[in-house]
Amino acid sequence: MRIDLPGGAHLRPFEEADAEELFALTDNNRAHLERWLPWVPFTTSPADSLAFIRITRRQLEDDAGMQLALVEADGAIAGVAGFHGFDRPNRATTIGYWLAADRQGRGLMTAAVRALIHHAFGERGLHRIEISAAVENTRSRAVPERLGFREEGVRRQAERHGDRWLDLVVYALLAPEWRSR
Repeated sequence: MRIDLPGGAHLRPFEEADAEELFALTDNNRAHLERWLPWVPFTTSPADSLAFIRITRRQLEDDAGMQLALVEADGAIAGVAGFHGFDRPNRATTIGYWLAADRQGRGLMTAAVRALIHHAFGERGLHRIEISAAVENTRSRAVPERLGFREEGVRRQAERHGDRWLDLVVYALLAPEWRSR
């Protein structure tokens, strides 16, 4: 499976051979990512990235979610985007993503999330997509705002990051809203 994006970038499943590159990307962006992602402090070696990749492979095989490598036209992994899981009875999913600091500001993540939306509402026939982002994470919040998601509210102290708690803004998009755009 491969989802092509504008400019030669694409989304694809992770391979075990990506572990070193994924860890290096995480490690090089540690200061940028730690503020927003609670798993970053626990990713301390390529073995941790390999364990994540193996989980994503199992998740994909079981059709229980889809975490994908966001690969730039130059072949380098720039980040991760995908579906955390699928709520089949409610035909819903949540999207999560992160992008290396030096790859931001060019619309790459917006294009990736747009492609995931098309996949969710088109091929999967889902009805609802949610994206949550920390209230203060303006770059992450800009993606659903750009793509027409509605802000539904704030989940107070919804995510623990070490000794602190983050409030998360919840955005949602429904299939009829997307189709009417």
